[in-house]
Amino acid sequence: MILRCGWRRRLFSTACRLKTTKTLEEKRIALNKENFRLSVQDRINRIPIENYRNFSIVAHVDHGKLTLSDRLLELTGVIQPGSKNKQVLDRLEVERERGITVKAQTCSMIYHNPQNQQDYLLHLVDTPGHVDFRAEVSRSYASCGGALLLVDASQGVQAQTVANFYLAYSMGLKLIPIINKIDMDAADIPKAMDQVELTFELPREDCIPVSAKTGLNVEKIIPSIIEKIPSPAGKVDHPMKALLVDSWYDSYLGVVMLVHVVDGSIKKGMKLLSAHSNKRYEAKEVGIMYPHMIPMDSIKAGQVGYIVPGMKDAREALIGDTFFQQGKSEGLEPLPGFEEPKPMVFVGAFPADGTEFKVMDDHMNNLVLNDRSVTLEKETSNALGLGWRLGFLGSLHASVFQERLEKEYGAKIILTSPTVPYKILYKDGKELTITNPSEFPDINNEKQKIEALMEPFVMAIMTIPEEYIGVVMSLCENNRGIQKEFEYLTTGQVLLKYEIPLAHLVEDFFGKLKGCTKGYGSLDYEDGGYKKASIVKMELCVNGVPQDALTQIMHKSQIMERGKANVVRFKEFLRFQLFEVAIQARVGNKIIARETIKAKRKDVTQKLHAADISRRKKLLERQKEGKKQMRASGRVSIGHETFQAFLRKNE
Repeated sequence: MILRCGWRRRLFSTACRLKTTKTLEEKRIALNKENFRLSVQDRINRIPIENYRNFSIVAHVDHGKLTLSDRLLELTGVIQPGSKNKQVLDRLEVERERGITVKAQTCSMIYHNPQNQQDYLLHLVDTPGHVDFRAEVSRSYASCGGALLLVDASQGVQAQTVANFYLAYSMGLKLIPIINKIDMDAADIPKAMDQVELTFELPREDCIPVSAKTGLNVEKIIPSIIEKIPSPAGKVDHPMKALLVDSWYDSYLGVVMLVHVVDGSIKKGMKLLSAHSNKRYEAKEVGIMYPHMIPMDSIKAGQVGYIVPGMKDAREALIGDTFFQQGKSEGLEPLPGFEEPKPMVFVGAFPADGTEFKVMDDHMNNLVLNDRSVTLEKETSNALGLGWRLGFLGSLHASVFQERLEKEYGAKIILTSPTVPYKILYKDGKELTITNPSEFPDINNEKQKIEALMEPFVMAIMTIPEEYIGVVMSLCENNRGIQKEFEYLTTGQVLLKYEIPLAHLVEDFFGKLKGCTKGYGSLDYEDGGYKKASIVKMELCVNGVPQDALTQIMHKSQIMERGKANVVRFKEFLRFQLFEVAIQARVGNKIIARETIKAKRKDVTQKLHAADISRRKKLLERQKEGKKQMRASGRVSIGHETFQAFLRKNE
């Protein structure tokens, strides 16, 4: 085509110039990235394993763990200093909003020590602090040689700090106490140091007072890490052995595994063998987090990095699994600590709009890809239709999952009342775990076969101000708690340990604790095993028909109070019928509570003369007979919105 017009020639030449400029700019950016990658890789390759330090940060919620992580990344040059650096390692929206860590993250840092002019490779493994993600925490701690024990100078030691300290201490981590938020007016550094010394038996001389927000004294932390935390004990020349710390799903790469290389090295193209599933994979890409993924030629003993194994199903990435090099695994033992995550809270989930089941099923499966610890099974409810039975590590885990589903996919779901796994021991030695109330057997019929009913307990650790001791102890006792420990702390707080049934804990126990302590109470807990208990199934019946979506398993001591509350509440959402409707709470063959909705009646006598008494009686008798027949043959149609309103209010 010949461009005859001048404006067309100019337009064509401008477009070509812009296209060339764009291509050159893209090439320049790609070249800079490659040069940066090569410089980081070359620098890491020259660092001996003796100069590696793997550590995590142990802290209670809102004690400044992520802010301190940001300052450490700035000090080592991983990110540029600036106000934009807020919670760099929290990548989920729900993490930023709630101020909690849900997924374990890691970041490699290179620190040049001015004292001996040597480079050190530091691996920061940012771990979740809440007990619901404790399995993920223990895997992360297994890849570390030490931890920073972070304590808020204004609040002192809190429940989560205590629980995470015991876990880190039991795994042999070297702990460095850090007193944070010393810039606050309410900060009391000597008291916080006393508490660290008394509660954790760590020397107060080891405490480093810092302000992560302003950066004050943060530069003293890294030299302390180098001095006190030991280097990894792995050998580069040994056969390859790696621990799977975490995994996530990437829409372009597929499953990405975060691993701690204990021995040997992993190169791109290496054939890998899973110790527990015996499946084989190929390392299509290996690299480190800096703080985002940077590909490397290899990762070696002592390093924490990522692998893209070409894995299609995220369920194959078993957290705590050991990987060997294929063909060189003979005689090697898997690393200890592998166990399948055990869900402890189960809920039924149903779409608010039944027609959206297929779309929501895709959303559910996508979200489960990034959360290996969620169990997902389809189930059907007579009341709510098609749905899912979801298993979570705890009530916070369930709440986070629901929030992610709503925020990331815009999905609206109805959750049934949470239930915990109960065990039924039969006299013939058989053991049955119940996660769905509808599966609970009829005790009256099987009483002769059952040896015992078991429910899960937890050891709850609470820190509260002294003035709230009475109300908190009453709260625990009302929830069938058994006191195990009582200790006064130096900051005017009390440390309480109670053995509490898990079923009570998931029913907003933390919210009640916050309410009765005006927000000052903190809670953490650990598994307390199973104990014998009097467990029953309570059904909510409408005209004798049980509603499966409202069936609950509970302790015998709760049935009177809970039964009455449920029938009164459900009556609020049920519409009037042309016949009398009975709402009953039933345990076995016994009715615990009842509410009646009177029949909606038409005034059949409105056209009669006041003196026509015989006609009046006849019409009323006929209406009464009609109501009896209607009640005998009529069925109550309960709309989807009725269950939705009841369950939402019941939360």
